[in-house]
Amino acid sequence: MTSTSPEKPRFGVVDLGSNSVRLVVFEGLLRNPHTIFNEKAVLGLGRGLQATGKLNEEAAEQTLTVLRRYHALAQGMGADPVEVLATAAVRDATNGPAFIAGLESVMPGSNISILSGDEEARLSADGLLLGVPMADGVLGDLGGGSLELVKLVQGRIVETASLPIGTIRLSERAEEDIGKARGIVETELKRVPWLGAEPLKDLFLVGGTFRALARMHIAQTGYPLAIVHHYAIRREEARDLAGVVMTAPRKQLERMPAAPTKRVSDLPFAAVVLRRLLRASGAARVVFSGNGLREGWYGRRLSATERARDPLLAAAMEIGLRLGRDAALPEVLLRWTEPAAEGGDVDRALRAAACWISDSGSRDHPEYRAEQSFLRLLRLHGVGLDHHARAYLALVVALRYEADPVAPFLTPARTLLSAATVRRAETQAAALRLAYTLCGGVPALLEATQLERKGRKLVLRLHQGAGVFAGESVQRRLDALAAALGLDPVVEVT
Repeated sequence: MTSTSPEKPRFGVVDLGSNSVRLVVFEGLLRNPHTIFNEKAVLGLGRGLQATGKLNEEAAEQTLTVLRRYHALAQGMGADPVEVLATAAVRDATNGPAFIAGLESVMPGSNISILSGDEEARLSADGLLLGVPMADGVLGDLGGGSLELVKLVQGRIVETASLPIGTIRLSERAEEDIGKARGIVETELKRVPWLGAEPLKDLFLVGGTFRALARMHIAQTGYPLAIVHHYAIRREEARDLAGVVMTAPRKQLERMPAAPTKRVSDLPFAAVVLRRLLRASGAARVVFSGNGLREGWYGRRLSATERARDPLLAAAMEIGLRLGRDAALPEVLLRWTEPAAEGGDVDRALRAAACWISDSGSRDHPEYRAEQSFLRLLRLHGVGLDHHARAYLALVVALRYEADPVAPFLTPARTLLSAATVRRAETQAAALRLAYTLCGGVPALLEATQLERKGRKLVLRLHQGAGVFAGESVQRRLDALAAALGLDPVVEVT
């Protein structure tokens, strides 16, 4: 067994669903989950359940084989505890208890929980809230056996419901007929009195088949960031996507970009659920979440203090502490660059995060520092960064390292951000370039200087003998920052 650090304990969770089984191993207890292992097998454990009332026998045997492997993997990685979360198929099947007995034999010592629909819904909501703490709207978690719905009001779970219309069960109930599936989903959704009771901004979608739809949409539209988590589209776009997938012949679906081979037969039924959810909820926007049941399980292990931290700032601080050179510098940078800030309090969290990540390329090769830093931030795995934040931080850090403003690798960020936000990123990067030129990353040197706005002037005040002087590089960067702000640069030495 691998030994683990007390500061970075490892935990394993097996998501045992009607369609797939997955092992995730988390390391540490930070605000943003750090996944060190993630493996999935699509086995269809719940296929045939609607007709027989039992788990698919062939799939059950294959599942136990996979779970024996998962047990060995988790043990080898030093994960403790390891918990199995069994969902709709196991809780509804008449042979569920016999399957659990077999599971106990292949995963001895593991905790096994058969979740109720309400427990499954709440865990999924907890996972979503790790990344979107103030989520407001309805969450829909679509599995193979059931659809869990959660009403969220400003980050609070208000209502839950569990409906037997997961993709496998729905296709079997409808006898593979999309027309019948529409009627079944509509009838089931009407059983949820709070759904559509008031207009919603967001419909949050969780689950492998929903995520597959998101990947297909990303591929078809040429969206510049292939990350499903926090991918948001307008109601009309989601409706059109669902309409195409519902009506496309199987061979056409298989040829669509990013269509998942093992989920192709489930896609039309997921699309039916999506389209009916849009109609029933009235949501104006769809937001796909990479977080769900497993991250909710992880989140419940966090302390209340850790859970209460802002996910964006927590992610930036983690990067800064791991890759920066001085943990005291970011707070000094934030105060020092305040006179150059634009955008008000709305952008303060982003500006603070940018200060934390601004030294993250210090160990990269100088010739590739800007591009490496940009790609690291844009593609970083983590729940705390939505696509807007990724693009902003990546652009700031690249420009702070003097990337060519028209470099092709910056195109994704410029595509994702508004012109006004790009200008704010450029201004913050200019302020950071000036700050690092002055202090070389040493907080005490930066604190020996001040930046101040005086009417139409941007004043850089230096203290003689403090180890900082207005050389050519300093003057050039001050000029650039002042130009970005529409001010006149002035250096004062005291």
